[in-house]
Amino acid sequence: MEKIIDESQQGKSLVLEQKTENTRKLFIESYGCAMNFSDSEIVAAILLKEGYNTTQTLEEADLVLVNTCSIRDKAEQTVRKRLEKYNAVKRINPKMKVGVLGCMAERLKSKLLDEEKIVDLVVGPDAYKDLPNLLAEVEDGRDAINVLLSKDETYGDISPVRLNTNGVSAYVSITRGCDNMCTFCVVPFTRGRERSRDPQSILEEVNDLWSKGYKEITLLGQNVDSYLWYGGGLKKDFEKASDIQKATAVNFSKLLELCAKAQPKMRIRFSTSNPQDLTLDVIETMARYKNICDHIHLPVQSGSNRILKEMNRLHTREEYFELIDNIRRILPTCSISQDMISGFPTETEADHQDTLSLMEYVKYNFGYMFTYSERPGTLAERKMEDDVPEEIKKRRLDDIVQLQRQHSEIRTKAYLNTTVEVLIERESKKSDKEWSGRTSQNIVAVFPKAHYKIGDLVNVNITDCTSATLIGEAIDYAVN
Repeated sequence: MEKIIDESQQGKSLVLEQKTENTRKLFIESYGCAMNFSDSEIVAAILLKEGYNTTQTLEEADLVLVNTCSIRDKAEQTVRKRLEKYNAVKRINPKMKVGVLGCMAERLKSKLLDEEKIVDLVVGPDAYKDLPNLLAEVEDGRDAINVLLSKDETYGDISPVRLNTNGVSAYVSITRGCDNMCTFCVVPFTRGRERSRDPQSILEEVNDLWSKGYKEITLLGQNVDSYLWYGGGLKKDFEKASDIQKATAVNFSKLLELCAKAQPKMRIRFSTSNPQDLTLDVIETMARYKNICDHIHLPVQSGSNRILKEMNRLHTREEYFELIDNIRRILPTCSISQDMISGFPTETEADHQDTLSLMEYVKYNFGYMFTYSERPGTLAERKMEDDVPEEIKKRRLDDIVQLQRQHSEIRTKAYLNTTVEVLIERESKKSDKEWSGRTSQNIVAVFPKAHYKIGDLVNVNITDCTSATLIGEAIDYAVN
């Protein structure tokens, strides 16, 4: 096996694992959450053994796969436009095969194959190991589909092929599925029940990444704080476990500690947390280990108790405030980011003001904000009328975005005339004379290149900032 370094993309080095004996080419694109990007690396690993090397050029591909997201309608529309592009190329190269992976594949199932006839295969998130069989069906002239959900598949036995990587940061998947039935969310229907991966396989992957030169990992799951390993099985069955299994179980705080101790010089991040499941022991573990980054992504979705109940979010704003207070007390340097939805069914102006007041209390470092998008199959779609007019949704979203910009500026200005540790990840998008990297708090910082290189951890004195970016001068290498 060889490694090919492709520097065709600005500021990126793409390290692609290839087999010289492979004769077919795979083009794969990912949309949506980080889990989809991680899943694509698993797919690439499976297909590498089936004779496919990855390519960055669509026109030369024998197989084109798009890993999809169904969390919002806009994401699905983006994928549909890409499928139109693929099929335009396929008309020139009829031997090319096109497939849809991921959440959109599971949700739309045979519609993509039978009704619209725009793809050759449809593969759900738990069926990637079946890809060799499905491709054989396609080669025999048959459409292929497998969207069955699994109770135990975690892909823990597959070593991912790192795609579109800078060679510095990597994803490590630790859980799959979700048991939190938020009324707006399609994930439990597209990714199935919650199950955790064997911690030993996680540690082996972390150690392997360090040996290959990676400096930072992100532990991934739909809800990482629900991680629980007691020898296998679904989390919901834990009460049936033996006393020995319960006594030796590994929860998320323990896993976080194991990873931090396994590679004390590697940065550890995680995403995503659910407020109802983020426990004090996780925050305390973060405080004990310097290499666990000081950032928590803590989606709240709304500041209104009434709307939170309608969303089936199992926490109140008061409980959320208590959690924020504990984070600030135990980890005073920790940054906090959010997900927010405007215009959920029945949301009133008073509910919206509750959201703004919650934001004022927390003053998030940054966030991801969207208008409500009705997703077929969810409880909200089945039981609730999407009754907030689009123009009101957009106006409320604008309120949220503008307030977040103010808070982001406050948070970044607090770093002026301080020194921060930055892991260099890529060339700055705005200048080829500057490096770009992130602090422990997940804030982007840029500074002159000087003699530093990608992968270096450096101390940077912050002299200026925007609402989203720190600007400074590197002063020396950080001690790690």
